[in-house]
Amino acid sequence: MSESLTDAELTVLGLVAERPQHGYELEAVIDARGIREWTALAFSAIYYVLGRLESRDLVSSTRPDGTEKGRRVYAATPAGMRVLADATQRALSELRPARQSVLVGLANSPVLPAREVVDALRERSARLAERLAAIQAARAAQEPVADYVAAIFDYGMTQLRAEQGWIATTIGNLERTMTKSDVKRDRKDLYAPRAGGFQLVDVPELPFLMVDGKGDPNTSKLYKDALAALYAVSYALKFASKQHLDRDYVVAPLEGLWSADDPAAFVTRAKDDWQWTMMITQPEWITAAMVDDVIRVTATKKNPPAVDQVRFERYAEGLAVQVLHIGSYEDEAPVLERLHHEFMPANGLAFNGRHHEIYLSDPRKTEPAKLRAEPPVGGGCGGRCHRDR
Repeated sequence: MSESLTDAELTVLGLVAERPQHGYELEAVIDARGIREWTALAFSAIYYVLGRLESRDLVSSTRPDGTEKGRRVYAATPAGMRVLADATQRALSELRPARQSVLVGLANSPVLPAREVVDALRERSARLAERLAAIQAARAAQEPVADYVAAIFDYGMTQLRAEQGWIATTIGNLERTMTKSDVKRDRKDLYAPRAGGFQLVDVPELPFLMVDGKGDPNTSKLYKDALAALYAVSYALKFASKQHLDRDYVVAPLEGLWSADDPAAFVTRAKDDWQWTMMITQPEWITAAMVDDVIRVTATKKNPPAVDQVRFERYAEGLAVQVLHIGSYEDEAPVLERLHHEFMPANGLAFNGRHHEIYLSDPRKTEPAKLRAEPPVGGGCGGRCHRDR
């Protein structure tokens, strides 16, 4: 006979070892001691567990009233006492891994907005408080209790208080992170594309700093000046927001809207014919007045050549096709070829916007082979192409 016992079996065997009891008495003890806080033992399962223990000769049952239909009273057998002692020793000394569903939830929490994770943890903390209050009330109603019963209550309450403290710390850490807005984290649907294929996305209206220009981005001085001005104003806005509004954020990645009179210019890489609008999205709380003030201060202190061409504007892209491209910009032509002549026709899409690239790697600092871009390029939609390292 195997001497291994489930937690429910060990609990019931221990209760009938204290004194012979029938099922309803066991239910009363289980409820009074809060045993269901740490053992899955529904009332309907008590007789099932007793039956299993009796079939293994660990408990025996009698009907004290001598009738065939009287309540059965269960008691531990000598064999049951031996098994109980061995199993109790192991239960006290062994360390078993805790399998808390909250840990599964945390492992999958990146699929939720950070605010929803915090709200769920607050709800869990409120439920812990209710459970703690119920255990305290149950203990108070039974005082004085035996030392081992008091230890059981103390263990449960200590665990609940410890989890409350852990939740408070976790929420604090999450909220500190949340106070620093990051569009790549907060809008993964738009700034964290999956590799390996074209995806349809619906891009909402967003606020941007923008600079327009035309020509080869590799040789155009205006292009380099535009980037310098965009980054200068973007970082100045970030610092102004933190200083005056106490709201910090990560400067968003560079983006570009590209067009040409002949779309084939992108496939043939006729760069002198390219028209572009370079831009960096801004948090929703940034206002036109803040931008004007920062541009004025930036022009006074640093005066990057194109700062007077920076404008603040909202851009609504709408439905777009996006794909992640990794590698040199020069190697993007085959991606655009498949997009224009395979994916879009196959899905009944037509051009309805400018080619849009998001540079997930900073193009000023990344070697060509490691550049990552997300180009949305569209049909019935606009276009997006994400670039990243």
